[in-house]
Amino acid sequence: MGLTSVPREKPVTMREHIDRRTFVAGATGAALTGLTGCLGGSGGDSAEAHVGMVYSLGGLGDEAFNDMAHAGIQKAEEELGIAYDNTEPEGQSEFGTFQSQFASSSDPNYDLVTCIGFSQRTALQENADEYPDQNFMLVDAGLDADNVASYRFREHEGSFQVGHLAGLLSTREFSHEGSYSGTEKTFSSDPDTKTVGFVGGKENPLIKKFEAGFIAGVHHADADIDVRSAYAGSWNDPGRGQEIAGSMYDEGADIVYHAAGATGSGVFNAAGERGRLAIGVDSDQSLSSDASHTIVASMVKHVDTAVFNATKDVVNDEFKGGSTVSLGLEDGGVEAVIGADYEGEIPQEVLDALDSSREAIQNGDIDVPTEPEN
Repeated sequence: MGLTSVPREKPVTMREHIDRRTFVAGATGAALTGLTGCLGGSGGDSAEAHVGMVYSLGGLGDEAFNDMAHAGIQKAEEELGIAYDNTEPEGQSEFGTFQSQFASSSDPNYDLVTCIGFSQRTALQENADEYPDQNFMLVDAGLDADNVASYRFREHEGSFQVGHLAGLLSTREFSHEGSYSGTEKTFSSDPDTKTVGFVGGKENPLIKKFEAGFIAGVHHADADIDVRSAYAGSWNDPGRGQEIAGSMYDEGADIVYHAAGATGSGVFNAAGERGRLAIGVDSDQSLSSDASHTIVASMVKHVDTAVFNATKDVVNDEFKGGSTVSLGLEDGGVEAVIGADYEGEIPQEVLDALDSSREAIQNGDIDVPTEPEN
């Protein structure tokens, strides 16, 4: 299917709380010892391998990008017997600090340092040179270094799929009975408006790929649909996300797709207040959001798979340093997933159309752009 269904076991939301200031001040370079006790994580001393996790800004609990990475390392702990420790940088300057502290640690010795997010590339370029014997993993950017395995995603392909869905639903009468904030509501589209929206976090080339794919997918359904785009300037400002999406809904948008991290929860709240629809990102957000009845689908980006595979390679002594892996629709790196509350409600002709566009992307018959239309 173009949109897939996933097992509906609601995940436990975990946020490891770390006193980052104490950690930074209390540990330096090669003298760093006992690091496992300073960080949130599994910290199993008897494990065969140890992994240090440096998350992207916004931290755990974003119900999206970082939480997907966390799910991947939790799976590795369960299935591979590794131990891991988490760090959640509060600012750009902390990326290099945490990377180097993991790399210089001898108790434990970290077999892999995982760097989540393209923003870590600059710091990692320096640390990869400084610690040539340390294995690093970088998500969302490529780095040409023998000790770095890079994983990138074709987010524009998955975004095309959810854009296609948004366009198909926006041009027909579609409704769903559910609830928001304890009140029963109808969540619907209005074919008379033919308007949808996109809310990004910070404006950069990566998030432009989400926007570009979404717009292309919408216009694949109907070239006359108006797509409104705006950026919040933050990954962790739900209020701003709610304000932007609210304006879009008030101006006629049926559906708003976000690629904005924790800011996106505000998009769901705006949809809930107005009885409109939303599309989540990175994880199946219908499984974790209190506004799940607004989430008709999510563009799932399998950072969990990348983290698990890189860890498995290290455990099996098959670490792929110096390589860049690109993951898209064809290899399960990204996918569009129906919201838990919408299973069985999407019209079959819509699902069939999504099947066709997915196959066309995989076959190369549809070339999905990586930059938004002018």
